[in-house]
Amino acid sequence: MPRTTAHRTALAAALVAPLLLPLWAAGPARAHGAPTDPVSRVVACSPEGGDRAGSAACRAAVAANGAPFTAWDDLRVANVNGRDRQVVPDGKLCSGGLPGYQGLDLARADWPATRLTPGETLTVRYVSTIPHTGTFRTYLTKPGYDPTGPLSWSDLPEKPFAEVTDPALTDGAYRVEAALPSDRTGRHVLYTVWQNSGTPDTYYSCSDVVFPAETKTRGEEKGNPPSASNCEPASGPSTPTPAGGAAAVLVLTGGAALALRLRRR
Repeated sequence: MPRTTAHRTALAAALVAPLLLPLWAAGPARAHGAPTDPVSRVVACSPEGGDRAGSAACRAAVAANGAPFTAWDDLRVANVNGRDRQVVPDGKLCSGGLPGYQGLDLARADWPATRLTPGETLTVRYVSTIPHTGTFRTYLTKPGYDPTGPLSWSDLPEKPFAEVTDPALTDGAYRVEAALPSDRTGRHVLYTVWQNSGTPDTYYSCSDVVFPAETKTRGEEKGNPPSASNCEPASGPSTPTPAGGAAAVLVLTGGAALALRLRRR
């Protein structure tokens, strides 16, 4: 079924490339879309994914899939009605349990990722090639998430950190804005659920993100900053005694040395 001029215009504005509906896609066209920022796996690994499509993770995903991710905007499951955790199996969250997208579920730590900052305000840009009403729910994997294992529902909090119903469609995309949790470091997955209200479909997507590691001072790494109350006797060679007095050396927690000069009376 060919796309309309409106569909092609929306896609060109979003990805600066035309999109042809694949021959294996079945069923009539309805609401379509996927996150492009932070980029979702299905978009990154699609023919419109640019350099990201040539990454090792995307090549492996296409190989496991058995076909390219041409229909990046069609990852949808019908008649879920909010029962996401009951309908979509553990380990298959990124594909929605659909065989045509199974390559997206590969447990890897090298998926193309977007760098984020903990606690910042994030704006998710969700391109829609066919506009529709519905609710977006956005989750972020819990602290300690292991990207080398399959993504399971237990890796996600019970409640999303962002939920928006019927946001405006501007320049071919919906935008969901919310403050990110402040306690994440390393690799995580931003999981977006778009439950349509005008169709029976629910869309699922995984966007890989990276948070910078925490930086600490030397004293903070040991649990307390250097101070005179955290001194230990020196165990190294003695310091030469200056004329007219005695000298002592104290070693502060953290390894810093402090020389004291004692005056004789």
